[in-house]
Amino acid sequence: MSNQQDLFVAGNEPPADPGDSLALADYAERAYLEYAVSVVKGRALPDVCDGQKPVQRRILFAMERMGLGPGAKPVKSARVVGDVLGRFHPHGDVAAYEALVRMAQNFSLRYPLVDGQGNFGSRDGDGAAAMRYTEARLTPYSRLLLDEIDEGTVDFMANYDGSAEEPRQLPARLPMVLLNGASGIAVGLATEIPPHNLREVAAAAAALVRDPELSHEQLMDLLPGPDFPGGAQIIHLLPISVRCTRAVADPSSFAHDTRWKILRAVSGSL
Repeated sequence: MSNQQDLFVAGNEPPADPGDSLALADYAERAYLEYAVSVVKGRALPDVCDGQKPVQRRILFAMERMGLGPGAKPVKSARVVGDVLGRFHPHGDVAAYEALVRMAQNFSLRYPLVDGQGNFGSRDGDGAAAMRYTEARLTPYSRLLLDEIDEGTVDFMANYDGSAEEPRQLPARLPMVLLNGASGIAVGLATEIPPHNLREVAAAAAALVRDPELSHEQLMDLLPGPDFPGGAQIIHLLPISVRCTRAVADPSSFAHDTRWKILRAVSGSL
């Protein structure tokens, strides 16, 4: 056993054909690094430029190219998923449809980008109907991402087989990563960004354009905190703007609760 080489130690390559051999440790390190980069950049985390993950970006771009604007007649979701998979996203149809469904749920996204017709689930946990039963088109909010796509605003790249081109990012007019937030777990990295109010984000963006040296406190006056699609009330002893400027254990965390009221009928019953 002492004469056998340990292939798990870098540099202990077999002596025969050294140019064609590779230590298992080196190969595992390189392969895992390539996998990690692929997950971080191509699957799990959104791009800060347009706030979209690759599958979301490809769905929006494919629907725009299919002519499914806000005023168009909706088409079967299966048709959209098929076009996305065939031209841009060589992965499973279930994952693509789940991404489309989430972009149509007004209880998941503060500003839905897809207008879904049919059963797209509920906030109680009910799943959406199969893609052959639902229909979809883009919402007016999607124009913030797609209106300037053919005006030389973004770079395009070849799709997975070189038969078509897709945008590297979408030309977002506002920081969509703040409007709808994001959630994702990659290799060694994770993100959890809450959604924010469109008017507040637009006001903050305009203020930063006018004054790039805007202070943190001035920015937080324009963008005081998150704005959830469910209408929750944020609970904290200190305002978020104060917590973000103080050395607290976790300034990014906060609690929120639901606002509710009891409605009684004329007869007195609930």
